[in-house]
This record gives sequence, structure tokens and C-alpha cells, in this order.
Amino acid sequence: MAELLLLSNSTVPGMRFLEHASQAVRVVLGGARTVLFVPFASGDPDAYTSLVRAALARMDIRVTGLHEASDVPGAVRDAEAVFVGGGNSFRLLRALIRLEILDVLRGVAENGVPYLGASAGSNLACPSIRTTNDMPIVEAVPLSALGLIPFQLNPHYLDPDPHSSHQGETRPRRIEEFLEENDVPVLGLREGAWLRVSGRNAVLAGNSTGRLFRRHAEPADVPVGTDLSHLLDTRPRFDIGPGG
Repeated sequence: MAELLLLSNSTVPGMRFLEHASQAVRVVLGGARTVLFVPFASGDPDAYTSLVRAALARMDIRVTGLHEASDVPGAVRDAEAVFVGGGNSFRLLRALIRLEILDVLRGVAENGVPYLGASAGSNLACPSIRTTNDMPIVEAVPLSALGLIPFQLNPHYLDPDPHSSHQGETRPRRIEEFLEENDVPVLGLREGAWLRVSGRNAVLAGNSTGRLFRRHAEPADVPVGTDLSHLLDTRPRFDIGPGG
């Protein structure tokens, strides 16, 4: 059964990297003493891995960067725990497709290896990366991801500013457009919030709240501590394009 910690963000103002979620990280890792870090959403995997290594060292956890492995699929299969970092979701997905390890990563997570995701890493746990906020800076087709949860997340969810003169689409409008084409719930994670999944249980946790979007329904705020286990029974229906 899956053990997932899906963070909206890995840093909050005034705190060190992962410090705001340190207790949740310890809980999801359980007895794991080593973490395999997947840094491919970043343009500088070495620097990102060093940052994560220093952060988890404060918890007495040793970190290995997947980009450092001589046998990439083997490193994933042997991992005690996996942490997929944030950055650009398209760059991350392209790297995993090229390395041919999406199925391997999905398999270990489904078999109970703890999976931590932040931002892009949380997007990757969804059926697709279609609700990322990132620009498609690289070609990554298809957009299908790990599907460790059957609904979508929108990390870094932002409420519209009623005083803003910005004329572009708000985050809710972009999610509404997604729902026009795809019948899949979308859970917006405000900064400081995360989704904790343990087997068939899912709970919104952290230091902030969420916002749940569904097709043909009004969006609803989701307080910390809300049981979202019913979303694990979602049967997502995506637009799959011409000939699909």
C-alpha cells in the first residue's frame, strides 16, 4: 500500500528547506535511513541534491542523488524511500521517460516504498501533469504520470487577488478550463499544505488549507485535517485527443 507525502512546497519564508514539514517527513519515512533523491525537475541536479542532502542530514537521513547512480533502474528498485523534488514538471517527466523508469518508480511506490514529492514531484504522483503551473519548457509527450493517486493536485495554489489589475487567467479559471476538458477532481494545495496518503486513507495536512475543484460543482475550501479518502475512489476521465 502506498505511503505518500505530497507537499505543495519545500520551503516557507523564515524556515530552512523542508523544516516546515520535518515531522511529516519523519513519519512517512518510518524506519528508512536512506532516501533516493530524484533531482531532474531542476536545471542543476548537483546543487539541488546537495541542498536536500543537507536538509535530511538534520534528520539523520542519508541522501543519494539518482543522477549519481550507475544503474538508474536498479537504484530505484533498491531504494528505501524516494523523494522527487520540485522544479519544472515537464523537464522532470521528460527525464523519467528518457530513462525509462516511470514504471519502475510507480512499482516501488505502489509496493509501499515511501514516496515524498514537492511541487513538481507532487504533480508527478497524479495521473497526469496537466494541472501543473509550469511552462512546457521542454517537449514531454504524453503527459501521463505515475497515477499514485487517481485525482489531480495543483501545488502552490493561489487565490485571486481582488485588488489586482492583472488581466490574465487566475488559477481557479485555469483549473476550470481543465475541468471543461477532463472529468477529474483537482485539489489545490496552498503554500504550507500537503496531502498525506497511507494505504486507503488520505488527509489534507500542514500549515495551510486546500481548495477542491470538481466538474459541475462549486469549489470548496478544505480545512487542515479533512479526510479526503473518498477521492481515492475517483475514476478519472481525461481528454486523450484525436483518435483517443
